Amino acid sequence: MTDKPILPGSWLGLLGGGQLGRMFAQAAATMGYRVCVLEPDPKAPAAVVAEKHICAPYTDEKALEELASLCPAVTTEFENVPAQSLEFLASKGVRTSPCANAVRVTQDRFDEKSFIRSALCPVAPHLLILSDHDCEEVTPDYFPAILKTARLGYDGKGQITVNDKRELLSAFEKLGRVRCVLEKRLPLFKEVSVIAARNSKGEVSVYPVCENYHRNGILAVSIMPARVDEEIAKNARAIAERIINKLDYVGVLCTELFVLANGQLVANELAPRPHNSGHATIDACVCSQYEQQVRAMADLPLGSSEQVSKSVMLNLLGDLWFDENEEIREPHWESVLDIPGLKLHLYGKKQPRHGRKMGHITCIASSEEEAMFKAQMAARLLGLELPE
Repeated sequence: MTDKPILPGSWLGLLGGGQLGRMFAQAAATMGYRVCVLEPDPKAPAAVVAEKHICAPYTDEKALEELASLCPAVTTEFENVPAQSLEFLASKGVRTSPCANAVRVTQDRFDEKSFIRSALCPVAPHLLILSDHDCEEVTPDYFPAILKTARLGYDGKGQITVNDKRELLSAFEKLGRVRCVLEKRLPLFKEVSVIAARNSKGEVSVYPVCENYHRNGILAVSIMPARVDEEIAKNARAIAERIINKLDYVGVLCTELFVLANGQLVANELAPRPHNSGHATIDACVCSQYEQQVRAMADLPLGSSEQVSKSVMLNLLGDLWFDENEEIREPHWESVLDIPGLKLHLYGKKQPRHGRKMGHITCIASSEEEAMFKAQMAARLLGLELPE
């Protein structure tokens, strides 16, 4: 394994073939790199745009050996890439970013919260739930709360709100009595996130704070910069930088946070990859989060995270492709694209499904008000709920 920069013209590897990987592959190709994707889906969004696709499971040793023989560095596209696959690649001399240990921490919600607390960052009161007895032992002051599976939950999946012990026991049963975390609900003002990048030299680049709104557990709107006071934004960025350094992380890491009604910040979860809320960095920042991912894994100097345009991002789900009779039709892109400063990003997914992430729109402008006005115009044309 070398600590020398990996220069353009070299191969970079990617575990995972979704839309985040697609945007990484596009950024890498723009910088002159060749990308090899290891992904079991033959029509995955990243596989379609990458120069080479190894179509195999993430744990297939033969496939991993092929990837290792070609690529001096490998990164990840989603948080549930098996840590043992990263360990295998590292044993072959491949630079993995993030490393297996960092990914392992973020794959278990209880371990993740314990780590965040060890970095001297605030987290919500929480308990590990392993049995019915653990449910019975919860004191009333923990309710209302959310019971979350410790592993494999995303986009609101694996989460149930509970208001007392009876509901907690029922929710634990519904979740299959797997390892869970019970998290006390707190008086919430806003949900925000911070994207940060770090290379092996310890250089860190932190983006402006994003303000996020979810529908049915899926990110719907992201506003950058977040509409919070400067002290909150400064503290959120400081928390993200503290966490990425404490984790000795190389790559792009998203820290999701709650802003409480009293202005206090509480770290919620970590995503060891580029993040949906950072899509706007493609059009609104000097260097996108995907270019930063390339720079970090190649051990190059990090780019500027400066925001040069205000932005509002709208997630586009498969619901938009269905008419009132549930017949599939293409949205009216021509009217949406008539809005100045609107950027359309589609992920190349052939089959729309309700709730499936198909693309996003970023509206950029010189002022927050103008960016929001454009986003509202686009939402009206598409029949989306209006951002505010």
